[in-house]
Amino acid sequence: MSVDGLGNPLRFSLTGGHVHDGTQAAVLIAGYERPYVIADKGYDAQRFRQSILERGMTGGIPPRSNRKEPHEYDAHLYRERPLVECCINKIKHFRRICSRFDKLDARYLAFLQFAGALIWLR
Repeated sequence: MSVDGLGNPLRFSLTGGHVHDGTQAAVLIAGYERPYVIADKGYDAQRFRQSILERGMTGGIPPRSNRKEPHEYDAHLYRERPLVECCINKIKHFRRICSRFDKLDARYLAFLQFAGALIWLR
């Protein structure tokens, strides 16, 4: 999920439970011309960080603990990361999403997008 600076949802990407979140990083920021990208340690991949820098963005992604050469990151910028968690909490107020009543991916994604639109309309 990608969110804006106020914690409102912008884009969703569904994957299987066995797929790492980092595989969807490029999809989630595609088409955005923002100055910053803030993500957790799960998105700390050299290829993703390089693509952020090539696009002229500043990455607020802390290094994983097992990195042999940790990189610098803006810790002050990273403090805004809980906006994503707050957005997830807003979406979980919709019982249909929280309980995962829809078993088909297309229906689940459609309701995620509907819930995102309702959050924007509040």
